[in-house]
Amino acid sequence: MSTEAAPERDQSPPTLTLCPGGPMIVRGDVVVQDEDGVRHRSHRGVSAVCRCGKSALAPWCDGTHKLLPGGR
Repeated sequence: MSTEAAPERDQSPPTLTLCPGGPMIVRGDVVVQDEDGVRHRSHRGVSAVCRCGKSALAPWCDGTHKLLPGGR
């Protein structure tokens, strides 16, 4: 039996920032459910969620929005 304490996780709610013409930036642990009901978890400090619907890494942003008309 290990006596090491588990690392504490930040229990504060994630914060969201919408980037004009780009992704939704999420700070904190997040679970994103896609249109098929599949849940995708990110443990990264900062994640970018696709809003253009064209990412090859959906639900995560891969920068494809920059190639679309009006993208940044």
